[in-house]
Order: sequence, then C-alpha cells, then structure tokens
Amino acid sequence: MAGFGSGPATIGAELELVLVDSAGKPLTRNHDILAAVGDSRVTVELHRCDLELNATPLQLADRPFTALGGELTSLLDHIAAAASRHDGRPALIGILPTMSLADLALDRMTDTPRYLALNRGLRQLRRGPHRIRITGEDVLDLPSDDLGPEGANTSFQVHLRVAPANFTRTYNAVQLASGPALAVSGNSPTFLGRRLWDETRIALYKQAVDERDPSQPRRRPARTALGTGWLRGGALELFTESVRLHPALLPVLSDRAESDDDGRQPPGLDELRLHQSTVWRWNRAIYDPASGGHLRIEMRAMPSGPTVTDMMANAALLIGLTLWVAGQDDAWTYALPFERADHNFHRAAQHGLAARLSWPTWRQDETRTSAARELVPELIPAARQGLLGAGVAAAEADSMLDVITERAASGQTGAAWQRTALAAAETELGRDRALAAMFSRYLACAATGQPVHTWPAAASRAPEP
Repeated sequence: MAGFGSGPATIGAELELVLVDSAGKPLTRNHDILAAVGDSRVTVELHRCDLELNATPLQLADRPFTALGGELTSLLDHIAAAASRHDGRPALIGILPTMSLADLALDRMTDTPRYLALNRGLRQLRRGPHRIRITGEDVLDLPSDDLGPEGANTSFQVHLRVAPANFTRTYNAVQLASGPALAVSGNSPTFLGRRLWDETRIALYKQAVDERDPSQPRRRPARTALGTGWLRGGALELFTESVRLHPALLPVLSDRAESDDDGRQPPGLDELRLHQSTVWRWNRAIYDPASGGHLRIEMRAMPSGPTVTDMMANAALLIGLTLWVAGQDDAWTYALPFERADHNFHRAAQHGLAARLSWPTWRQDETRTSAARELVPELIPAARQGLLGAGVAAAEADSMLDVITERAASGQTGAAWQRTALAAAETELGRDRALAAMFSRYLACAATGQPVHTWPAAASRAPEP
C-alpha cells in the first residue's frame, strides 16, 4: 500500500511495575489503584500486584529520553499517590525479591478474560506436568501448572518505529545489540529466595510460557526466544514463522473487515496481531494499522528499574547501538553466526558484565570476544553516533550514555547491587529476612531518583527518600 510505514522515527515504551505494601510484599490491589488513577495510559498486568504504563509515542529526534522519562515519572507519581491510600507504593525491579510461592498461585492472577484464556490455552497445549529449572549460585526446580510464575517478571519494553525498507537490517542490528545492552542492565538476580541469573527474567519468562513437549528430542523453538537466525525477508518472514511454528493460544476470529473497498486503509490483520501478542520474542515485530499503518520493533529484554534515569540510559544505549549497527555494511550477518548472538544474549542474562561476548570488528570477517565490562565502554561512541544520526540532541545523548559509562566502570548494575546488599544482610539475618532488608534498602535508594551506580555500598547507610 502506498505510503505504508512512512513518517519520522518514533519511540514508545511500556513500563511494568509491581505494587508492594509497607512490608515490601506484593500488594494485590491493581484494579483498585487503576480505578483511582483513572488514566488510559495505565492498565493492569498478569499479576494482581502488577500495573503497566503505556507512554505516548514521540519522535526520536531532539530530547526523546528526557520527554519519555518525564511522562513516566508523572504517571508513577500518580500511582504512588493512589497506592499510598492502601499503605502501598510502586516498585521498579525486574523480579520482586520478597515474592513467595503462594504469591504465584492462580488466585493471584488478574481476573481478565485474556489472562484466563492464556492460562487455559497453555495448559491445554502442555498436556502434562511442567517444571521450571534455573541454575545460578542456587538452583530452582519448580513445578508449574499455571501461568503464575510469569507474573513475577516486570520489564521495560521500548518500541522503535522502523521504515519497511530498513526493517531487516534494523531488526538484525537490535538482535546483536541486545547482548551488551542486557549485560549492563541486569536487575533480576533472585527469585523465590534463590540467587540465580543477573537477569533471571530471561530464563523464567521462557520457561513459564513454554508449552513444548519436553519428551520430544527435536523440539521447535520456544515461544520466547531471541530468534532462529538472521532475518533476510523482512517483517513478513517473522510473521510467517510465528504462525508456522507456534499453535494459537487465543483462537479468536475477528468479524471486522480487513480494509475498506478502495484499499486506501491498511488491513487490520486482527488475528495475526492477536497471535503475535502470544509469541514473546525478545525483539518482536509489530504491525500496526494506525496512522496509515507502520512497523515497529518491540525490544522486550530490558528489566524494570532501578530508576527512571537508569531505564532511559538503557534505552538510549540499545537504540543508539542498534541504529549504528544498522548503518553498517550488513555483511557481518554472514560472518557472525546467529548462534553467537543468541549465546551473547543468554550469557549476558546469566553473568551480566562478567559475560564474554562476541562482537564484529567490521574488518573483513573478523570478530572478537571479550568481557562485557570491557566491550560496553568501547561501544558507547558507536551508540552516540547512532543517536546523533537520528537527530537526538548531543547533550541528550551524552547525558544518557554517561550513565552507562559510569555504571560499566563501577560494575554496579542493579543486579550487582542487590547481590552485594543481600550477602551483607544475610550474614546476620538469614536468607528470607535478608531479602526483605535488601529490598527495603533498594526502595530507599531508588526513591532518591539517583542512578544505581551511585548507590551506597551495602555496608553504608541507605539514603533517606
């Protein structure tokens, strides 16, 4: 269709948060707080203690991260005011460290037709017992019949509108950029009292929604994965693959006409869009018929928190690096096997800045492998060029990327801070009480709004909010 996807590059975001009570435990009042906030940009999420903020899309040029951060901060202030009436508050963290197994029960799921149908669909496809197994410093082996464990995850998802002609190279670029961006952004090191991955969300989400038969020796790819290879055929290849590989979880048919009689409006493709919403690729292609129709890439791997400043910096790194890589000769996708990028992504989730990542040198077919703590600072100039090339103001790019530079230099990601604070508290309190004490300190530090690399060490007194 003529004009499809035309227009300036824009970004948008979805921010998931967890509501906690005065003891730092889940506050299962999301419907009450949603009603009190009364803003269409806020909606409920899977767990009854979760909410999601949907920021207004805005142009990537000028100072987009300042504007996006300002909108999210305003919404968070409204939610905080509403939650305070229930002796609660919002928390920005990848996985709530004080969550218990009882908090993941089916009766804690938000009572909406979509979530109930998703749960029913997954159980029907599994046709048998299901377990979640994650190994880190500790080991998690959890029987799971329902969708409940997925509700423990809260993320910061960034959308980038992409011209159809540039979709393939931009999508491949974000697949590569996600590894180092995730390595420096971890904020989910514990789950159900176990010390697991820096970004335990990555393993937990994949397994919590996996409906494949574990007895089959050659199984199809998981519904939640980075991908199956470098993209060659544009967004249509991804849409086709998702339909071919994954059975429908929500078999709902639309009675809406796909387009008007003269074909001037893009088709709704309601069934495809619904199916795509149940195939949780870490970088997902989005078709949207709004505004004349366009394509977006939904970048789903970044965690919620620790602060709005941290999340804006994460987004700037991921978008800037993606745009820079997309502007290079795409011969690198033939020199670097996709399996290396997939390995990067999962090692970054597991080990954070200690992960060893492969990266192209753009000199013939060369690649190098180095620790993320060394690689990330070397990628900052490329990310800056990517942002400036998209029209982002130089001062904006610098202020965002300076946060990443300082975080990488200090080694103090959200995950690293949580691990250190937990270890310090556990020597006196034991694991459960130490998790609560660590999270209390986390909330106090986050309330200052200062990025996580500036937070005091575990032995220091937490700042007053």
